Amino acid sequence: MTEFLTTWLWENKIELIGALLGLLYIYFSIKQHILTWPTGLFTSLLYIVVFFQSGFYADMGLQVYYVAISIYGWYFWLKGGKKNSVGHQKKLPARKTQIKLLLNLLLVTILIYAGLLFILLNFTNSTVPYMDSLTTALSITATWMLAKKYIEHWLIWIFADLFSAGLYVYKGLWPTVILFLVYSVMAVLGYIEWKKDLKEQN
Repeated sequence: MTEFLTTWLWENKIELIGALLGLLYIYFSIKQHILTWPTGLFTSLLYIVVFFQSGFYADMGLQVYYVAISIYGWYFWLKGGKKNSVGHQKKLPARKTQIKLLLNLLLVTILIYAGLLFILLNFTNSTVPYMDSLTTALSITATWMLAKKYIEHWLIWIFADLFSAGLYVYKGLWPTVILFLVYSVMAVLGYIEWKKDLKEQN
């Protein structure tokens, strides 16, 4: 049993390290800490490998996007806040998404989904193209909203994480299944925490 466990841990070391870093990433996101972004960057680099080996090509491409958005989010959280009276940078506050922007994001998400689906159906051997495209499109939108500190991104994550957990059960990626179930719970906590922050601002 010990030998089997040791072998399994060694064979899945990249996924396990990525899962642990992923938990740290969500924790820092909830706390609105700048370490959200470097942690997310390293998590994404590891999951590029995991998803390539598992044939989740849209999710692999999503991790490449995460690398880029992590760099952007890192910069925006540092520089996007207003300056105070003595010229020091203030912390970027959480905010609500306006209806017009929500509608634009919905349209963009649908277009991303359609584009990803076309690519997966015609140019890959993806086994779950419809579901893979959906979770990827939602994740792209939600991560951009996180970079801009829009609170509603947590609601997208709750749905996307639960849906993704079901996909990874199908693929047998059990550490990632557990990770995404925990993500779902943490997304609920994140929404509650950011809502408190919004009330304090008001």
